[in-house]
Amino acid sequence: MSGTTASQPNLSQRLYSLDALRGFDMFWIMGAEDIFHSLAKATGSPFWGAIADQLTHPSWNGFHMYDLIFPLFLFIAGVATPYSVGRELEKGKSRQQVLMRIIRRGILLVLLGIIYNNGLDEIKPLSEIRFGSVLGRIGLAWMFANIIYVFTSRPFTRFVWFFSLIIGYYLILKFNAAPGFAPGDLTQPGNFSSYVDRLFMPGRLYLGNHDPEGLFSTIPAIGTGLLGILTGEFLKNSTFSGTQKALRLAGFGALAIIGAVLWNMDFPINKNLWTSSFVLLVGGISLLFLSIFYYIIDVKGYQKWAFFFKVIGMNSILIYLSGHVINWEYANNGLFGWLGQLVGEPYKAVLMAITFVLLEWGFLYFLYKKKIFLRV
Repeated sequence: MSGTTASQPNLSQRLYSLDALRGFDMFWIMGAEDIFHSLAKATGSPFWGAIADQLTHPSWNGFHMYDLIFPLFLFIAGVATPYSVGRELEKGKSRQQVLMRIIRRGILLVLLGIIYNNGLDEIKPLSEIRFGSVLGRIGLAWMFANIIYVFTSRPFTRFVWFFSLIIGYYLILKFNAAPGFAPGDLTQPGNFSSYVDRLFMPGRLYLGNHDPEGLFSTIPAIGTGLLGILTGEFLKNSTFSGTQKALRLAGFGALAIIGAVLWNMDFPINKNLWTSSFVLLVGGISLLFLSIFYYIIDVKGYQKWAFFFKVIGMNSILIYLSGHVINWEYANNGLFGWLGQLVGEPYKAVLMAITFVLLEWGFLYFLYKKKIFLRV
């Protein structure tokens, strides 16, 4: 932890919209999804039920909006690269110096992910430790995307890397499979990516024969980070006006979504495997969200409404990890349980879900005012 903003550049050096979008992304996994699940249960309304269904993950193929949260965070981390890593290079730091910082951050995120999954309260045998994690996937994909950024000089070369990663991953899965399955099998037991993880990934896999944050599917996830980097370069270096930038981001996003829908006919959209069609779909939606946030906040200057999300976005990793050191449910019940009893059923759960999020936000606001941010 730090009481300074050394790792948080001044607003003039960063996009307000990027912090707000990161906060909007984290808002859903810090408890906001429970508000809509509770509303659906309390009302029995098909409308709220449809929204609640979008806040779940499909069992295998397919896409719900809840699948966007993880890759959107990785995309945003990529967008920030030209404003952070790029600025370090511009200030004269050598590639080797920057590379060491990138690797340290990547490894730290992997370690935090292992701790998040397994805790520190007991020593487990290697076979029971789950090494795959959300933070680990972000750490590895961000790290390799940034290494590509540091050691390539032109956006075109990074585009080549992006398409090579997602097309190469497609070809590998299309013409290979686990032993006993036909080439191109994309079922949970039969796909080649899960088979490689079963062979080489230590510890236990989340689903036994598959881990959604496995090693092999990190390959296309690097593409998600690279797409964010390319977007950040465009925003930082392009001479277009702010409005033109927003329109082009939206246009690129629409093209990516169309490409994903077409590719889905041959290579299904699947978050579990982070398929190449999934990369295009979530990349396209991420571009659309960023174009909207960027246009409203940074171009038009309407920032006040986004402050709620910015407070979350400035300490996103901290709030993600906080549940391991703070019993939020206990604190929420202790502070607001009486209010839930006054409301009664069926809306008690809805109210308690709302107060849960507000309690976490109040904690983050306190840290924001004190200028305390988790540095990773």
